Amino acid sequence: MKADFTRWLPAIAKTTNRRTILTVAGVAVLGGLALGGPTAVAAPVTAGPHEGAVAAIGLATGKSREGVTVESAQTTGEPASAGRQSSTDGRQSSTDGKPSRDELIPHGLEGAQSRIPLDDAQLANAREIVKVAKKTGVGERGAVIGVATSLQESKLYNLGHLGAYNDHDSQGLFQQRPSSGWGSPDQITDPEYASTAFFEALKNVGGWRELPLTAAAQTVQVSAFPYAYAQWEEQAADIVQRLW
Repeated sequence: MKADFTRWLPAIAKTTNRRTILTVAGVAVLGGLALGGPTAVAAPVTAGPHEGAVAAIGLATGKSREGVTVESAQTTGEPASAGRQSSTDGRQSSTDGKPSRDELIPHGLEGAQSRIPLDDAQLANAREIVKVAKKTGVGERGAVIGVATSLQESKLYNLGHLGAYNDHDSQGLFQQRPSSGWGSPDQITDPEYASTAFFEALKNVGGWRELPLTAAAQTVQVSAFPYAYAQWEEQAADIVQRLW
């Protein structure tokens, strides 16, 4: 999908088997989308602000762009301490058996954070990503990387081909490309397959657990906007903690 979009198009949802695909005229998604296939070769990441951190993006249902807020790391819409308690060394741990903030965001946040409201379709796709993260063994940190990546690439919508608005042949939750070896269009628009492909590629990135989220995601996605993933880390962590 092209990277210069500043608005949403009306969405048409189509149900195919067990998956819901948003197609032409589908969703206009701001930011660079995945241009490369599965790779273990680290993409260069340099210092600098991530692209799109101040972008306001609406829901695919036609709601206005005011539905998205850009927040500092301290203003997330809910208290940072919700469901967590601080240990004597200042690290936060979960009180309900879910992953702690330190497990979900071990390297701290990078830059301003963006947040969007989620509908049932988006939550269902996030739930599938979390399920596959468990299945593939990447754990809660991998799940955060996966959800944040999909938030940037498709806003957690399972996008079909958007015609003239498409970035090459990118489709699905992670905007993977059949021509780059990610799979067939039917495969990459299957949330379970797409999530598995993403996480298996992530596992091939040496030391991915020790990388900042934006570096880990960029190594897999090879996006034209490598810093855009960072803005979704906090919301992704909230989603994973809720669904884990």
